[in-house]
Amino acid sequence: MLINAELLLQYQRCKRRTFLDIHGDKSQRDAPNELLRKLQQDKIAHQLSFLAQMTYHQPDYSYGNWEKAEKATLELMERGVEYIYKGVLLATYSEGYTLLSRPNLLVKQPGQSRFGDWMYVPASIELGKRPKQEYQVVAAFHAQVLATVQGVVPEISWLLLRRTNDRNYAVDLFKWMPRMQKIVEEFIQVLELPNPPEVFIARQKCNLCHWYSQCYAVAQSEKHLSLLPGVTPLRYTQLQALAITTLESLADTSPSTLENLLGFDSEVAPKLVVQAQSALEKRPLILPYPLPIKDITFTAPIELYFDIEAQPDLDLDYLLGILVVDRLANTEQFYSFLADKPEDEELVWQQFLDLVWQYPEAPIYHFCVYEFDTVKRLAKLYNTPYASVRPVLSRFVDVYEQLTQSVALPVESYALKAIARWLGFEWREKEASGAKCIYWYDQWLETGDRTLLEIIQSYNEDDCRATRRVKDWLVNFFQDEYGLRLA
Repeated sequence: MLINAELLLQYQRCKRRTFLDIHGDKSQRDAPNELLRKLQQDKIAHQLSFLAQMTYHQPDYSYGNWEKAEKATLELMERGVEYIYKGVLLATYSEGYTLLSRPNLLVKQPGQSRFGDWMYVPASIELGKRPKQEYQVVAAFHAQVLATVQGVVPEISWLLLRRTNDRNYAVDLFKWMPRMQKIVEEFIQVLELPNPPEVFIARQKCNLCHWYSQCYAVAQSEKHLSLLPGVTPLRYTQLQALAITTLESLADTSPSTLENLLGFDSEVAPKLVVQAQSALEKRPLILPYPLPIKDITFTAPIELYFDIEAQPDLDLDYLLGILVVDRLANTEQFYSFLADKPEDEELVWQQFLDLVWQYPEAPIYHFCVYEFDTVKRLAKLYNTPYASVRPVLSRFVDVYEQLTQSVALPVESYALKAIARWLGFEWREKEASGAKCIYWYDQWLETGDRTLLEIIQSYNEDDCRATRRVKDWLVNFFQDEYGLRLA
């Protein structure tokens, strides 16, 4: 069986995924989504940007014919060419397992090897901006296979990263080679299990995985604790050690039992217990130490609801959406300040400021800290006077922060979509998401299809309206609980 760098990379992210990739029914995989395709395209473009700076050789072989591929790679190494792109190297690891290394580049260096007065070091071209552990383990993997082939261990392995001051990062193989070897051994042990490892839904890691739907169905059927907000892998390990693996057992646990565990404290423990009780009882519950009533959001005569769509790869905030709600006049108006092209961002920023200054007393509601941070970033970027920005920022109200510090909801996530849908709100574009908007805006820049912008604008407006729905619910909930009128 072949063990390659991609399997090792994915294993570090999720043990279950690699087991399913090898033993699972491939017909049960999810279809690749647009964002995943975009990431793959971006990675290819990133590789080509490096390759454009050099003259390289590429071995001639058809995909899957690894013996022929290695032979062609060795011929190039014996010739001593400077750069080899998509070379293939093989090394026997143990009975039944062969290591297959396909580094993006093999780079010639001075030294002694079986080829003569030169040797090679591997280089991995990665889309990430920093040298993550998983990248360094893969770099060590390539170096180990290369050492077997050329007869000498390289001192370093290169990571060629994206958008950093120094994009070339030297991996310390003395440090990472032993760690990599341990991970390979664990990886083989997992592959030889009769059943896949336990499911664990971690949405940021799982959403782009092609096994997500299958794993999510398993988690739901088991009522797995990973579906409970606040249960991280570290905390779940601690709960397992105490045989707390069900909603019922967590809901019945005294917070004092948990607060000194790794990953917990005197604030997290009671919140997590109440979160389990909320999920079990299927109703919202006030947290043990909620925000003081005076700090909870309120109803104002005029309210602004604010949401941004961004393209991170371009450092661009291309859509600033504002929903103006006039409760006295009983009117609503949505304003969509859209940058058709990246250079229009400054114009969009000014349009936003002009609008919010028309309502100098109106609170500006948003969901999560991104909008607040972005206004500060744009103000700095476009040299906006502090006096024009400070009063605006002072009116910002983070609905997410207020809700998560006050109430536990029977939801699987505290993302805006999960909460608003629990309240009965639906987006007009059923498949839309922030990630898909990134893809759609890229497509707009490539194709000029304005329909894509209209979909994004519709989604952004619904985000503003969903924020309003959540905020209104929070006001009404505390009014009902405490018999107060928050106005």
